[in-house]
Amino acid sequence: MEYRRLGKSGLQVSALSLGSWLTFGQQISDSVADELMGIAYDAGVNFFDNAEGYAAGKSEEVMGKSIKKHKWERESFVVSSKVFFGTEHKGPNRVGLSRKHVIEACNGALKRLQVDYLDLYFCHRPDKNTPIEETVWAMNTLLQQGKILYWGTSEWSAAELMEAIVVAKQYNLIGPTMEQPQYNLIERYKMEKEYLLLFKEYGLGTTIWSPLASGLLSGKYTSGKVKDTRLDLKGMEWLKDAVLNEEKLEKARKLQSLADELNVPLAKLSLAWCLKNPNVSTVILGASKTQQLKENLTTLEVVPLLSTEVMEKIEDIVKTKPVLPQF
Repeated sequence: MEYRRLGKSGLQVSALSLGSWLTFGQQISDSVADELMGIAYDAGVNFFDNAEGYAAGKSEEVMGKSIKKHKWERESFVVSSKVFFGTEHKGPNRVGLSRKHVIEACNGALKRLQVDYLDLYFCHRPDKNTPIEETVWAMNTLLQQGKILYWGTSEWSAAELMEAIVVAKQYNLIGPTMEQPQYNLIERYKMEKEYLLLFKEYGLGTTIWSPLASGLLSGKYTSGKVKDTRLDLKGMEWLKDAVLNEEKLEKARKLQSLADELNVPLAKLSLAWCLKNPNVSTVILGASKTQQLKENLTTLEVVPLLSTEVMEKIEDIVKTKPVLPQF
């Protein structure tokens, strides 16, 4: 396993990490989730990603039980939670990024994950109803209390991140260390254009999600079939419509042909492509089957195959690279 610094921080995270969105507490059994945790840890994964909103809090409960069962030394792993969407019970002050919810959600996550502190704590989405200043202060309070070690954002705009950084500097508080954006061969704008100044000037770290574009780049949807996959889950109709787009499917088919030429699975080719970006701190893997995870955990072997020529072939297929301003 390769380890990378989380942006400019001193924290080292495994280049490949394990996330629980749509799987833990929902798509797979607790015993399979526990097995996946063990496989990942034994392969050198040290970062496990979670959120209060995943399976309405059940995802964190499942992960917490697994962590306790394995009896891993606390220093050997990094665990996260995210605040915004709330858990099972919604209502005033139970969602969003108010000081009240940020702190109460953190306390809830600690109980569900059965840990004394969170290594990483993310603002899962920007909150238009709460001043960013209030959220930055709340995060700083949790840092001072030792309940979190680093805080960051997920799917925030560069402008919102800059405001958080400016507020933190103004009041001598600790600003965001990392952002969790979607990043894959289809969705590239934030990572390759919008955040460039934040990477250069502030050393922002990234824990990228959906590196396989919700399975599109795994090759399993090129036939258009979704039975027994996450796209077949109740409530995932929006995701199904976004993924099973004919233009995207055609790109996936062409990428599959290239992967076949290289004699590697399309999933590993797509994951390796994400790892080539120096601004990616860690690529979050999702898995519902043990063999699937074992296979994807060997992705680092594929990275050397991505020569300049291969990268150009990929670009010719996807044509998704953001256009940068000319100076």
